[in-house]
Amino acid sequence: MAKSLIEELPRIVSEGRREAAQILERLSSGTHIGLQTNELVLPSKDVSGLFKGNSPQIPNAFNMAGGNGDGWMNRLIYGDNLLAMQALLAGDAQTGLPSLRGKVDLIYIDPPFDSKADYRTKISLPGTDIQQKPTVIEQFAYADTWEQGTISYLKMIFPRLLLMRELLSEHGSIYVHIDWHIGHYVKILLDDIFGKDNFKNEIIWQRAKTVGRMSAEEQLKYDSITDTIYFYTKSSATRINKQRKKLYYTKKQAEEFFLYDEKKKMFFKHSPKGNYSDESIRKFDLEGRIYWTKTGTPRIKTFLQSELKGKEELFFDLQEVGNLWTDLSDMMHISDDEKVGYSTQKPADLLERIIKASSNEDDLVCDFFGGSGTTAAVAERLGRRWITCDIGKPASLVMRKRFIDQEVKPFLYQSIGDYQKEAFKSNKRYKHVGDLSQVVLGLYGALPFTPEQTNDRNFGYIKGTRTLVMVDSPNRLTTAATIRKAVEAKASLLGGDWEKVVVLGWNFAFDISQAIQKYENSNVEVLVIPPDLLDKLAKKGFKKLIDDRSVRFSSLQYLVAKPLVVKHDGEQDEIDVELENYVLLSPDNIPLDDKDKVKLQQVLDQDPLSLIEYWSIDPDYDGVTFRSTWQDYRENTENDNDNLHCVYKTRLRVPHKQQRKVCIKAVDVFGFESQVVEEV
Repeated sequence: MAKSLIEELPRIVSEGRREAAQILERLSSGTHIGLQTNELVLPSKDVSGLFKGNSPQIPNAFNMAGGNGDGWMNRLIYGDNLLAMQALLAGDAQTGLPSLRGKVDLIYIDPPFDSKADYRTKISLPGTDIQQKPTVIEQFAYADTWEQGTISYLKMIFPRLLLMRELLSEHGSIYVHIDWHIGHYVKILLDDIFGKDNFKNEIIWQRAKTVGRMSAEEQLKYDSITDTIYFYTKSSATRINKQRKKLYYTKKQAEEFFLYDEKKKMFFKHSPKGNYSDESIRKFDLEGRIYWTKTGTPRIKTFLQSELKGKEELFFDLQEVGNLWTDLSDMMHISDDEKVGYSTQKPADLLERIIKASSNEDDLVCDFFGGSGTTAAVAERLGRRWITCDIGKPASLVMRKRFIDQEVKPFLYQSIGDYQKEAFKSNKRYKHVGDLSQVVLGLYGALPFTPEQTNDRNFGYIKGTRTLVMVDSPNRLTTAATIRKAVEAKASLLGGDWEKVVVLGWNFAFDISQAIQKYENSNVEVLVIPPDLLDKLAKKGFKKLIDDRSVRFSSLQYLVAKPLVVKHDGEQDEIDVELENYVLLSPDNIPLDDKDKVKLQQVLDQDPLSLIEYWSIDPDYDGVTFRSTWQDYRENTENDNDNLHCVYKTRLRVPHKQQRKVCIKAVDVFGFESQVVEEV
C-alpha cells in the first residue's frame, strides 16, 4: 500500500536537506555554477527608427553601469532557479558580484500551483496564431515537478526554500504566494525551514471579485476566489513598515457615519486622546483637531479626505492594513496599461504593498519564479535593487521587454552557462565525456574509431562515406575554436581524405553563426544535439532510442543583416542597420502540434522576419560583452502601429571611430537567439 503524503514528508525533508547541503558544500570546494552574461541592457527602445544617443562608455567590469555608484547591476536570469541561486550564493566573478549569502532583504515567490495547468504559450503571427509547447528544459522541469503529484512538488520546492533562507539577511523576509491546491503542505515545510516562531502572517488576497463559471465537478464546492501568501522572516531581527489603505464612502455614507466640521468643511471621525499630554491637547484644540464631548472629554479628530472618481465625490480615511487584502486589484482586472500578456500576471499594487512593507530604498529584492516580472518592475519603481529569474523562455522575453518599456536602469540579462554540464554531472549512466560521445555518435548513425585509429573518442565517421563526425562535450560551449578544430581534423585525421565534417554540439556561443559562415567553403555542418537527450537516455535507454528513431539533430538558426552603410559627419558616425533575413531551424524540431508546424512553415516561406520577437544593437562591440544600446520588439508601437512586426531598419548616430564592430542580436518568438557582427 502506498504511503500517505504525511508519511512521505519526513523523507521529502531529509532528501531536500541532503540536496541543499551538497550544494552548499560544493560552493566551498570551488566547483560551482557560473552565470553567462548574454546582454548588458541599456534600455533605449526605438521610437522613430532613429537613435540619437551616444554609445555608452561602460567598461567590461560593469563599474558604474548600475547607476548606484557601487557597481551593482540588477539581473534578469533565464534558467532553473536552483542553479541560479547556487550561482548567486557563489558570486559572479565576471561581473564583480560577491556572494549574496545573507545579503537579500526580501524574497517574493509565486511558484506554479496546478499540476493540470496548460503551460503552452499563444504566439500571434501575421495571419495566424500558434500554440508553443514548453521548451524541452521547461517540459522536464514541469514533468519532474508534478510526476508524483504533490509529493514531486514538495520535493521540488523544499531545497529551493532552503537556499532562499541562505540568501536572506538576518532582517530579511520571504512571502510565498500559493493557493488551495498545495498551500497547507508548503506551510509545513516553511515552518520546518524558517521556524514556527518566524511565521508572521497568513495573508488572504482576494484575487477575483466575483464567482466565475464552474464545471459540474466544481459546483460541488464553493468557488475559490482567494490566494494565500505566507509571510516568514529569517529571524526576530526583522522589520516591517506598516501599510495603510484607503476606505471609501459616498457622501450619503459619510453623512450617516461621521460628523461634519463646519469651519473646515470636512467630515471627521474621533478617537480617545491616548497618551497625548495636556499641552498637546491644547495645541490640537487651537488647530481645530479636538472634538469635545458633552461631558467635556477631549477626543482626537481624524479628517476624511476626498477625491473625484468619475462624476462622484468620494470620501476616504486611511486604515492600517490587516492580513485580509480585499482592496487591491484582482487578476481579471489588471489595467490595460499594466497588462503584458502573461496568464498568471499579478497586479502591481499587490507587490507594491509587500515591497513597501518589508524593504526600504536600495534594499535587494528577489523573485525566483519571475513570471511576468511584476516584482522586479515594482522594485525598480520603488528604488530597490532586484534580481528575477524564470525557467521559461516566454517569461524571460516578456520581462526583458517590460523592463525596457519601463525604462529601468541598465540591467544584466544572464543565463545558466553550463546547464548541460550540470545535467551531465547528475546523470548516473555516463561517467566520462567519451562514453557519452560514443552514444551520441551511434544515435546520429556514425561509427566510432577504434583506439588504434585515434585516442580521441569524440570522433567517428559515417560508414560508406567520407564524412567525419565530431561530438563536442556537454561541459563547454561550441565555439569558433571548435569549428576550427573540426576543419583541421578533416584535413589531417587518418590521412585527411575527408569530404565533409559534421559537428554535433550541446551549447553554442552566440556568435557561432559567424564561425560557420567563416568556414562555409570548408564543407563543415553544425548540428544541435537535442537538449533532452540525457533525460531520454535515462528513461528509455540507448537501444529503444535507436529503434524508434526519435532523436533528431537540428540545424542552427541564424540572422542575416544587409551590409552596413556608414557616413561620417564631423565627430559623429551615422550607421544604417537593416535586417535582411532570418533562417530558422526546421519546424519539426520546435515543440508544436502538427497543424501549427504547417502554419509556421507558411510564415517562414512568406514573412520570415516576422518571427523576430526582439532585436538589439551594440554599435561598439568589444567582442566580450554585448551592450544592448538600441532595442525594438513586436509590441513596441511607438514607432509604428504594427504589433506583429518589429521595424527592421534603424539609423544610429554615435561618436566617430576609425574602426568599430557593430553587433546585431535577435531573439525569435520561440526564444532562440542569434547574432551577427559587422566590422566598419
